[in-house]
Amino acid sequence: MDQQATPPGPASSRMLPRVEFIALAAALMALNALAIDIMLPGLQQIGASLGIENENHRQYVISAYIAGFGIAQLFFGPLSDRFGRRIPLLCGLAIYVLAAFAAAFAPSFGILLLLRVIQGIGAAATRVITISVVRDTFGGRAMAEVMSLVFMVFMIIPVVAPGIGQVIMLFSEWHMIFVAMAAIALVFTIWTAWRLPETLHPEYRRPFTPAVIANGFKIVLTNRVSLLYMLATTAVFGSLFGFINSAQQIYVGIYDLGVWFPVLFAAVASMMAVSSFANARLVGRFGMRRLSHGALLGFCVVTTLWFVLSLLGPLPLYVFVPLFALAMLQFGWIGSNFNSIAMEPLGHIAGTASSVQGFTQTFGGGLIGAFIGQSFNGTTTPLAAGFCGVSIAALAFVLIAEKGKLFQAHDAPPKAQAS
Repeated sequence: MDQQATPPGPASSRMLPRVEFIALAAALMALNALAIDIMLPGLQQIGASLGIENENHRQYVISAYIAGFGIAQLFFGPLSDRFGRRIPLLCGLAIYVLAAFAAAFAPSFGILLLLRVIQGIGAAATRVITISVVRDTFGGRAMAEVMSLVFMVFMIIPVVAPGIGQVIMLFSEWHMIFVAMAAIALVFTIWTAWRLPETLHPEYRRPFTPAVIANGFKIVLTNRVSLLYMLATTAVFGSLFGFINSAQQIYVGIYDLGVWFPVLFAAVASMMAVSSFANARLVGRFGMRRLSHGALLGFCVVTTLWFVLSLLGPLPLYVFVPLFALAMLQFGWIGSNFNSIAMEPLGHIAGTASSVQGFTQTFGGGLIGAFIGQSFNGTTTPLAAGFCGVSIAALAFVLIAEKGKLFQAHDAPPKAQAS
């Protein structure tokens, strides 16, 4: 294990209480999900208001944001390794707030898309730097436990954000969605500025030069365990993006759920929050690898069964939902643990590592998800095939990373953590 993997403790003695730390980290990461999911109820009105007739083109409001979010992660990591976590994070939050507020007054669809790209650039700081702050403060199983709790709170957003957007649309118009988004982000910005201390240790600061940045990327991409777990996470996240792309077509088009679509969507999504909470309670006892490797094998079994059954004929809703819910239950154990294992050897360049991993997961997972979504043919078979395929790919990456030996609990119990 990297000798610099576990930092000596927070860089500031003014550390937040554990509960507040987790809540703030989850709030910051939730801004990304909020910027996507709260928009869904307003896309039709946005298109009509700004003269967009092609329904598919309305999706660019989401795509533009994801583009800015994905690419900018490559820059915020090295910036935070040079200047510390607070200043780049607060700058990113300011960009997010200003872009969201300006989008409420966008005079054209093109200007709206540009502002969404800029908003995504600001949001990249919240993803990259939040994970870096957690890595600065916690190591080993303690980081996995904290990340599980962060992900548990984070997963609540896809459940409630569309509802928030729908309520706004009932009493106002799409412009107010952006105003609400900006207001929520402003509250989190004030909270961050007031309460979050600097967590980067002075000895870990790295010059912001092309040579140093390239060297940091090289360290991340040449660490076998980190690279392969990053690729495994990317594959698994690709299946989630694939589901998001085709969820409405499946729930409404195939199963004709109509207005009940958001309810079932939320119920299945909540399975990830449940497993993230369970992971936080169990990871200290069993370790990241035992839990995540077991979940990955379970994910492979469930998705393979789902794929085989889908080839035999149309799946009834009462068969599809339990199988999909079981897959999502495993997902909650995989995501936070794999991210923690990938970050564990790279504590001394946590910002750069988080940026490379975030970019890879967003860009690579998005491509995989787009391929799965575009393969939709009126049945659940393409989605099942996608889930099955990525599960096998992820298992292959993990086996290579662990040299063929699963369940080896060589992640040490936490030595110290914030209180």
